[in-house]
Amino acid sequence: QEGMPQTLSSTSMFTPCGFSPHLHTSKEGEQGGLIFQDGNLTSASLDALIQHLIPTTDYYPEKAYIFTFLLSSRLFIEPHELLSRVCHKCIEQQRLDDPVLDKARIKKFGPKILQLLTEWTETFPYDFQEERMIGHLKDMIHRIAPCDEAYWKKMNQLLQALNQKLATLSHGQEGIVKISTAVSDKLVAFKTKPPSIQREILSVCSDPYTLAQQLTHVELERLSHIGPEEFVQAFVHKDPLDGTKTCFSEQKKTSNLEAYVKWFNRLCYLVATEICMPAKKKQRAQVIEFFIDVARECFNIGNFNSLMAIISGMNMSPVSRLKKTWSKVKTAKFFILEHQMDPTGNFYNYRTALRGAAHRSLTAHSNREKIVIPFFSLLIKDIYFLNEGCANRLPNGHVNFEKFLELAKQVGEFITWKQVECPFEQDPNIIHYLHTAPIFTEDGLYLASYESESPENQTEKDRWKSLRSTILGKT
Repeated sequence: QEGMPQTLSSTSMFTPCGFSPHLHTSKEGEQGGLIFQDGNLTSASLDALIQHLIPTTDYYPEKAYIFTFLLSSRLFIEPHELLSRVCHKCIEQQRLDDPVLDKARIKKFGPKILQLLTEWTETFPYDFQEERMIGHLKDMIHRIAPCDEAYWKKMNQLLQALNQKLATLSHGQEGIVKISTAVSDKLVAFKTKPPSIQREILSVCSDPYTLAQQLTHVELERLSHIGPEEFVQAFVHKDPLDGTKTCFSEQKKTSNLEAYVKWFNRLCYLVATEICMPAKKKQRAQVIEFFIDVARECFNIGNFNSLMAIISGMNMSPVSRLKKTWSKVKTAKFFILEHQMDPTGNFYNYRTALRGAAHRSLTAHSNREKIVIPFFSLLIKDIYFLNEGCANRLPNGHVNFEKFLELAKQVGEFITWKQVECPFEQDPNIIHYLHTAPIFTEDGLYLASYESESPENQTEKDRWKSLRSTILGKT
């Protein structure tokens, strides 16, 4: 077992303090086709970068480099092609095709290639849903295994861990309560019927702390399925040096990311529906105050995504036009929260709060203090602008590695956050309600809103009339 490199836990590579984008070298300038500036790798040809990933008997790439390159390389080359090239180069460099293998040499090289393959499977498990990937991996290990029995064992452990991870991820995806798209605008008619027909949030959960914790459960569960590569794959364009095809032409592998955005939208509409639903002004005001308390608790927990969804739901025009209802609400708390999520200065207040939560997370002693759930669509937007703002390749055809270090830093931080275990007990009843309670469309919301507080001007009156006839079939 001698000479096996230490496996770092996968989080140590990502934590902002452990993530060192400085890939040091003693020399400035060029080294093996890699261009350095102030000791940082800034650009290189794709070939040189691939070579830099490949371990030898006395070299192993830095953890930060492995993550950055595996994350960004998919903009230029598909993972199975990359792994194939890595394996071919190893076979060549370590002479693994020779009829008689150099055992002493391979005992130095073996643990390192196993370590690289382990890191790849742990960080980007979705890459290995492809048969070809498993094929390359097995082939590599079969070649070195005759030199040491332990390599077989290591391969089986690696494949077992990978299968388990993929099973958990796909099972988890099925296990996530499917978001009900059942839109029920007809419920507006209930406004005149006994309330027993319509379950509402307060009958399922009347304690804002509990609801905030259950929302945090849903968020962390959904986050755990998003692979780091989805952030890059969401923005795949054609690579100018590869005239044939887009790298991920078959399908954009971003389904978990999209499902998460859908959840955010559902939560906005659920909040608005719950507020517009009750027939009495007093009850509507009560629901608004309840959600303000839930949002405040989300802020305290570090769950900024649910917080933003709740505020967005309250700011939808069918809700904000309910002047009489709002006059009954103690709005001071709401304005504080709104101020926190104010978009001015590129969300300056929110970014400051996020940095505070991230800092708290780093020094946390409990899972409860570790929670950071970023406002997700802003994170995607930041990554999108980073991607659009700089070229992937420099004019000389080199890969712009500086850009990818920045990308890896943002995605790496997100990975640290998504690995937090939820410390709150799950309440299946509430979680089921959050995913399946009927919600109104925008039209349904407007109709419910006008039924609650009559239209104020001609435009609203006309809209009310047309909505009554289309949704309720009344004239």
